[in-house]
Amino acid sequence: MVVVQASKINLPATSSSLSSSKTPTSLLFDPHSFSLALFHSDSSVSLFPSISFPFSFHQKCLTISPPSSSFTFLLLQKTQQNPNSRVIFIVAGPYKGGSKVLLRFFLHKNDGRKVFEQPKVVSKQKGIDFDDKVGVSIDVSHGLKVMIVGSVNFFALYSLSSSKILIFGVKLVGNDEGGEELAIKLMKCAVIDCLKPVFSMSISFECLVLGEENGVSVWNLRELVKGKKVRRVKNTCLSNGVTRENGGIFNGGSSSSEIVCYGYLDGKIEKKSVSVKQMSGKYRQESAERGACFVVFEQKEVKGLASTKMPFMSMKAISIQPLSSKKFLILNSSGDLSVLHVLNTVVGSNITCHMRPLPHVLKVQKLAVLPDISSRRQTIWISDGYHSVHMMDISSAVNENDKRESEEKPIQVSVSLAIFSSEKIQGMMPTAANSILILGQGSLDAYTIS
Repeated sequence: MVVVQASKINLPATSSSLSSSKTPTSLLFDPHSFSLALFHSDSSVSLFPSISFPFSFHQKCLTISPPSSSFTFLLLQKTQQNPNSRVIFIVAGPYKGGSKVLLRFFLHKNDGRKVFEQPKVVSKQKGIDFDDKVGVSIDVSHGLKVMIVGSVNFFALYSLSSSKILIFGVKLVGNDEGGEELAIKLMKCAVIDCLKPVFSMSISFECLVLGEENGVSVWNLRELVKGKKVRRVKNTCLSNGVTRENGGIFNGGSSSSEIVCYGYLDGKIEKKSVSVKQMSGKYRQESAERGACFVVFEQKEVKGLASTKMPFMSMKAISIQPLSSKKFLILNSSGDLSVLHVLNTVVGSNITCHMRPLPHVLKVQKLAVLPDISSRRQTIWISDGYHSVHMMDISSAVNENDKRESEEKPIQVSVSLAIFSSEKIQGMMPTAANSILILGQGSLDAYTIS
């Protein structure tokens, strides 16, 4: 028998004049520090460190003032100087009328207080300025939309108006166990100029995955950030005319974009750069020189379409959730799910990717995953965007480095539970393999399955 325990989390009380402006609209959970972030309709953020259940809003909370437009958690791996892993919360927002992006960093303290504090940020790179009163300003236009995603030691920032993706490396400077003040060293490691919109992003310590129209592009993260020299790479935009040949993926688009890789992790800038010649027309997107590939969705014919000029329906990758460092779950705008396998991320070799659609269960609008590489079966949560959330298990008993096995071995999918809400679901976030937070229109509920 499956037992579901539900508990309502009382949101902070506000006066009637402020209640509409402080309504939570999205949430994010970090499993390493067990911290919860709530984004409000007034673009402020409530950050709850080291939460426990039953959850109470009387717990310590850090209120981050508006404006904020995107936020993420980042895990810093332990080093010899700092032997404990640390979590950083990063908030992005507009600065100076939207002409720049403001980043605010909050470091989770590992001492008994278990709070987030704003550390000093250091960087000697051009276009990055730190002000201890406001935060770090990045010389890239905020415009109408920015998107930020973090993983281990790196995070990516996408600016729609600038058509750029900036990849930053982060590390701690100082030793708090030795009584030194900790600071964050921020390093811009790569810049990707985009000619096409990016609808979603995900980053692991091995891959950067960009959700585009009709598929996803996959970048070898270590290839982008390696070395100490500034590398300028001309690259054909992932565009139309995609074909397959001998297991490779080719593109027929003729437009071009530029990747500027600042691949230094020690903060030093070399004066000279290495120029790589431009490639146009058809080329192998798995080229080791590029360290990237484009993977298309399984196309669907448009029923009742009289014209033969557009035989397929366009689909956008609107959500990308990591299942592991080399496996990602992709949600497209048609409401279908696919599993992306990245089979080879060795620096200097061809990157190989393969994507398989999952059986259609319902038209999915929202997707949430808690990565768990230790389990052969992984739990994902899907929602129709209205009043139901479904718990679904997918098999992961596949060798992630075996191309044949990832292509041929069947993916087993089973829906084990459904949760119905009286309010329209705005967001959901798993806190463990058997528990999830569901955000409605003004309510937050916790569910535990046993």
